[in-house]
Amino acid sequence: MAAMRVAFIAAECEPWAKTGGLGDVVDALARAIGRIPGGPDQPIDVYLPRYRTVPVSEDRVVARRGLTLTDGGPAGEVVDVAIVDVEGDGYRLRLVDHPPAFDRAGYYGDAAGDYPDNAWRFGLLCRSALETIRAEGGGVDLLHLHDWHAAPALLLRDRLLARVPEVGGLGALLTIHNLAYHGWVSRDRVGELGPVGELGPGIAPAGHGPGPGGNRVDLLREAIERAELVNTVSPGFATEALGPSFGMGLDDALRARGDRFFGILNGIDPVVWNPALDASLAAPYERADRSGKAVCRAALLRWVGFEWDDDGPVLAMIGRLDPQKGFDLLAGAATGLLERGARLIVLGSGDPRLAAPFRALARDRPDRVAFLEAFDRDLARQIYAGADVYVMPSRFEPCGQGQMIALRYGTPPIVRRTGGLADTVIDAGERPDAGTGFVFDDAAPDALVAACERAIALRRDDPDAWARLIDRGMAVDFGWQGGSAQRYMAAYERAIELRRSGRPDQKPR
Repeated sequence: MAAMRVAFIAAECEPWAKTGGLGDVVDALARAIGRIPGGPDQPIDVYLPRYRTVPVSEDRVVARRGLTLTDGGPAGEVVDVAIVDVEGDGYRLRLVDHPPAFDRAGYYGDAAGDYPDNAWRFGLLCRSALETIRAEGGGVDLLHLHDWHAAPALLLRDRLLARVPEVGGLGALLTIHNLAYHGWVSRDRVGELGPVGELGPGIAPAGHGPGPGGNRVDLLREAIERAELVNTVSPGFATEALGPSFGMGLDDALRARGDRFFGILNGIDPVVWNPALDASLAAPYERADRSGKAVCRAALLRWVGFEWDDDGPVLAMIGRLDPQKGFDLLAGAATGLLERGARLIVLGSGDPRLAAPFRALARDRPDRVAFLEAFDRDLARQIYAGADVYVMPSRFEPCGQGQMIALRYGTPPIVRRTGGLADTVIDAGERPDAGTGFVFDDAAPDALVAACERAIALRRDDPDAWARLIDRGMAVDFGWQGGSAQRYMAAYERAIELRRSGRPDQKPR
């Protein structure tokens, strides 16, 4: 089809705002799409809130546009919003600047919990993006919406702005990065999204959602039902999400979409994640010459206070301290791993209940356990490079990037067989000539210990096989240009055509 213009709406985008993989993907995919031959004829627009911590110097600001909107809050006041265009790396970052909404301590909440007016905040993000498209005379063909924060864009497109030609005809692809977060909104606060009318019942099966569904609206469900196409970030998780165990109360809505719901595997940027170019590391290295990895290992062990010349296995885990990620499984496995000669390095912040056992382990065994309770980009890179084995025992994982980065940095991963982890790591025991890591099934400490034992034994007993394992892992191409970016382009074209054809399988709204 003819060249298209695409606009992303997202709550995070690296390096400006990030809490996890969402920010990485929004940034990397926007750049990758811009490099595809025959792709969009202009750089992608990425609409992002201008949070308090967004680091933008004035010399990078290329334009400002003022908007006056009718606020979706209770008083229906008129508010002024600025769209601040910033020179990005291969795309145009468009910051939605309204301090009462976004100049706060956190992106989504503070120590007391989620901000109670998040519906208004992210409704304002979406309204601002759509009104900017309208004010600039259209030209955009496709909205790429990321997670529940962008869901109000579809409510506004289909209700308030349905008769606005520049907006009402936009096709939409909704990408679900984490199905666990729905964007639940109290029914008495739905009006804060803007003039979107009555919404369907937010009914959540037992164990999903924040209490009785009839009193709340599930924004992610609303978006799933309205988008032309819906995808998640790995084929494996797309299959898992169709069942109640992993569908998080939305499996029925996803099944109803039929072939309009699918998985596209995330990638990583092979330039951003490259141990040969990584300035954070004590020494560079590459697949053909990995001698620098030993230097990185020694530097890391010295930094955390371990014996640097001890060749015993060093296992590492990095991530958000969240029950999803399986930190409790590693905590439960820790004693058994230490008895087998392993040392542990854990980097993460979040749930204090998950942090507590690692604090205790690091206090009692500082020579064998290091717990670094922080979010530190450079330190994470040093751990990927310096550890011997990377542990990722997630209970569920739509895709995950840690295992891909670990492979890229020559650190074989141990993962649970779920979602994108199962799509990206080949078990060395099941396929000795093709394996890239170690895979286990049960979400239990004993299963994790058994998988770690296999890794420890291979590294100790067969150094040549271990070296081949590392070599195969570093050879895997997880770059976006390897196919995932092209699959997104194909999805964009399909979503646009579906919108233009009238979406015959969708119920009227």
